[in-house]
Amino acid sequence: MPKENFETQMRTHHCGELTKDNLNQEVSLCGWVDTRRDHGGLIFIDLRDRCGVTQLIFNPETSKEIHSQAEKLRTEYVIQVKGQVVSRPEGTINLKLTTGEIDVEVSELNLLNESEVPPFEISEDGYISDDVRLKYRYLDLRRKTMVKNLGFRYKASKFIRDYLDNLGFLEVETPYLTRSTPEGARDYLVPSRLQEGEFYALPQSPQLFKQMLMVSGVDRYFQLARCFRDEDLRADRQPEHTQVDIEMSFVEESDITDMIEKMISGIFEQLLNKKIELPLRQIPYDEAMNCFGSDKPDLRFELQLNDVGSFYKDTEFKVFKDVLGQDDGCIKAIVVPGGASFSRKDFDDMTNFVKDFGAKGLVWIKHSEEGVWESPILKFIGEDSLNQIKQKLSISVGDAVLMVASDWYTTCVSLGALRGYLANKLKLIQEGDYKLAWVVDFPLFDYSEEEKRYVALHHPFTAPKDEDIEKLESAPLEARAKAYDLVLNGTEIGGGSIRIHDSKVQSTVFNSLGIEKQEAQEKFGFLLDALKFGAPPHGGIALGLDRLVAQLLGTESIRDVIAFPKTQKGTCLLTDAPSEVAQKQLKELHLKTEVKPVKSEGGK
Repeated sequence: MPKENFETQMRTHHCGELTKDNLNQEVSLCGWVDTRRDHGGLIFIDLRDRCGVTQLIFNPETSKEIHSQAEKLRTEYVIQVKGQVVSRPEGTINLKLTTGEIDVEVSELNLLNESEVPPFEISEDGYISDDVRLKYRYLDLRRKTMVKNLGFRYKASKFIRDYLDNLGFLEVETPYLTRSTPEGARDYLVPSRLQEGEFYALPQSPQLFKQMLMVSGVDRYFQLARCFRDEDLRADRQPEHTQVDIEMSFVEESDITDMIEKMISGIFEQLLNKKIELPLRQIPYDEAMNCFGSDKPDLRFELQLNDVGSFYKDTEFKVFKDVLGQDDGCIKAIVVPGGASFSRKDFDDMTNFVKDFGAKGLVWIKHSEEGVWESPILKFIGEDSLNQIKQKLSISVGDAVLMVASDWYTTCVSLGALRGYLANKLKLIQEGDYKLAWVVDFPLFDYSEEEKRYVALHHPFTAPKDEDIEKLESAPLEARAKAYDLVLNGTEIGGGSIRIHDSKVQSTVFNSLGIEKQEAQEKFGFLLDALKFGAPPHGGIALGLDRLVAQLLGTESIRDVIAFPKTQKGTCLLTDAPSEVAQKQLKELHLKTEVKPVKSEGGK
């Protein structure tokens, strides 16, 4: 609702504004017909706009002509009315609405536009298929839920802008047309008409430009930046998204994390009326993986992972024995309270589930209500091992133990996924519960078996820990990064790092990544050159605005907080994009296509 009334030639108020303070006033309203009801001669119409609903009364005793016109009004017709604000009779007051104590008795009616019958009920929040919602997005956005979501997103954006402005940040726009990057997801390419055979790329991130701004002395930069990634989509991803992009000079990790914590807690307090306890917990990467099976752990429930390999060092069970004989072999377990009630089918379903994450199987043991141990591998487990496990893992009667044996990473990831599966199955997550944490001390590099080389775990401009710089060449996988990810309810909503500001260190990192000197100069020469001209120590973070708002609102998909999103196939059902273009356009861009797009149901 507007903070101050802004009267126009067509209306004096919005539909959600009028209260008893406006009694007996002559008002003018505009909006859409939400519902119409005929009651013994009187016609009641709920008039809707973005700000709410006002009930209109059409009385034949006041004007038979206007009453006759009102009989012809249908849902989603656009109208203007003038009339007097009156009190609702006792027994008809609706205190759930701001306007629930008043009506407007209409004296003038102007039909501004008719409407066809919409493909779904605008006034109801029942199930509507995603394809229908996205095809008729302009109608979907009229629904109360979507109005609320977009309003919440705006308020979050405004809070962020005001917060950063108060800290002396400058909002600076960076280019949309830039050069392609060799790291990360696929770029969206834009052919140049004037430079034949050359291409721009839409930015996956303003990363290099914001570092240039730090070299230039801007000192504190932010931007609500549009970013583009041509990658496979999931519920929390879109080909174009908005991120809160931040960079600061002369800072260390704690300066950035402290600032972001206060900003996020302010959003929670102002928009959700929830208090977030600060400082947030910081979880080292190794601990996050070992205890939660994820570098974005969901802390709203327990079910932590436990290392149980030491209990099976003398086992004759071949699966465990073979795994423990490997250099990185690992056995971990989750204790599920009440899990002894799981059926054989439940265990089979969970076994198939972890296989999707690379595990070869799932071993289970349950301590039945009768105090009896049950397991397909019971004959391979000695009484001593069972007692040790029971004591260490605090197993009670009625619990179940679920174990995966594999290499360390597969064991952690598969059990981490199972942890989330169990939380949903057992309904362990309370609605409206929010748990935030930082994950820190990430490895600087990972090794790609596919590419047979080291790759940056975040990006190649992340600074190594000071004490690990010497490991860049001698033991790259042991080097840790000055990086930090902000996690909310098992979703990464932001990630950042202290950047490399020394050109020599940057060159060493490029070399570790297999980017030779000539290639580095061709692709990142402007960065390497800039770092030679007095680059200050600097760092920053990027927060996914869409993800953050979706998490705060508890929506199933970030599409519910974006006005005009794409489908999971990256198409826009509203505009039918992407689409074919005229041959003339391709010729001007010096392009030819070999594959003709084929249309499928619901768009491209």
